[in-house]
Amino acid sequence: MFGLWVAPAANAQTTDPWQSTNERVFKFNDYFDQLLVRPAALTYTLFVPRVARQGIGNFFSNLDDINVFANDLLQLKLDDALSDSGRFLINSTIGMAGVFDFASGFGLTKNEEDFGQTLGRWGVASGPYVMLPVFGASNLRDSFGLVLDTLFNPLQYHEREDLKFSMFLLRETDSRSGLLALDDLISGDRYLFVREAYMQRRDFLVNDGRVEDEFGGF
Repeated sequence: MFGLWVAPAANAQTTDPWQSTNERVFKFNDYFDQLLVRPAALTYTLFVPRVARQGIGNFFSNLDDINVFANDLLQLKLDDALSDSGRFLINSTIGMAGVFDFASGFGLTKNEEDFGQTLGRWGVASGPYVMLPVFGASNLRDSFGLVLDTLFNPLQYHEREDLKFSMFLLRETDSRSGLLALDDLISGDRYLFVREAYMQRRDFLVNDGRVEDEFGGF
C-alpha cells in the first residue's frame, strides 16, 4: 500500500473536507503506533519464530475467507466464490483451522474482497476521506463496509470477551509486523502520502486491478 508514489495531481483529486480533523486523528494514531504498536510488532517479530508467525497469519487469513466468500457472492463472482469456499474448507480441515495453507498448493489462491469493495462494485462512491481512530485510513464508504466486515467475523460471537480482545490484539500485532519493512518508504508529508496510497489502493481493488489511463488520448 505504501509503495505508491504520490503525484501532486492525485492530491487534488481526493475529497478531504475533514482534513484538519483527519490530520489530528492521524497524529494520534501515529503517536500511538510509535509508542506502542510498532514496538510490540518489533518484539513479536524478534521473539516469535517465523514459522509460528506464518501459522498465525494463515489462521486469521482463513477466518477472513468467510468474509471474502460472502463478498464474492454479493459481487456475483461465482468462480471466485467457489475457489474461496474451497480454500476455507480445505484449510479449516486438513490445514488445522487454517494454520497451514494447503489450499494454495491446490491452486486455490486467496482473493481480497470486503464490503467496502462490494459497495464500490455496485456504484457506491467512496465519499470523503476519513481517518479513523486506531483503524486508520478509510473513506465514508469503506467505514460502513468495516462495520459489516466486523459483523461477519466469527470471533465477534465468541462468548469470552477476554479471548476476543486477545485475538484482536494478536491479529493487529501480526498485521503490523508485516508492514514494518514499508515504514521507511513513506516520504514527504506523511499524512498526504498515507491518504493517497490508501485511496489509490482501494480504487485498484474495487476495479479488480483495472486502472484508468489518464493519458490514454495521447
